[in-house]
Amino acid sequence: MGDGVDEGRRATLRRVAALGAVGPFAGLAEDDSGIRETIAGYLATTPGAHFSKIRDDLDLATGETQHHLKRLERDGTVESHRDGDYRRYFPAREFDAFERTALGFLRRETPRGMVIALLRDGDATASDLAADVGVSRPTISNHAADLDAAGLLSREDGYSLVRPERLLTLLVSYADSFDAATVRFAREADQFISVDA
Repeated sequence: MGDGVDEGRRATLRRVAALGAVGPFAGLAEDDSGIRETIAGYLATTPGAHFSKIRDDLDLATGETQHHLKRLERDGTVESHRDGDYRRYFPAREFDAFERTALGFLRRETPRGMVIALLRDGDATASDLAADVGVSRPTISNHAADLDAAGLLSREDGYSLVRPERLLTLLVSYADSFDAATVRFAREADQFISVDA
């Protein structure tokens, strides 16, 4: 373990990358350290992670992370998109603009909490959201404005999610990459799926 990467995590991520070999990782070149394979596998399970999260979660050095992410982008394995102060990374050609934007917001605790609360109760008010998420009403208002500007939330008549089924799918698909509360939500997500008769 000379480079400081947890070998158990690396092995798990290699398996994830191998499973994805029929998709965007099929042409991933093998390198001596396996770090690019590890990063690509990590992004398959944690799309929308920003640079520092990738570096910290994989216990990589800053320069090492920069080098390998640049190579992965140049090789067309991953793509990045600017999200405010962050550059977020995704498997290449896997997500549309709405999904990339949504994942960027879902990687933030308060917006993710708001989306989950609105999926649970589509009639939730700002006060309801503040109580549920555990923040102040002005904080909810600020995040609601950002979500509205990003095209994920409408504030026309209260708060309503744009494409709630897609947001639900992203939360359930990548629940393990968020937090324990999202994992619990994902277990009960079938309650929030509406089927038209």
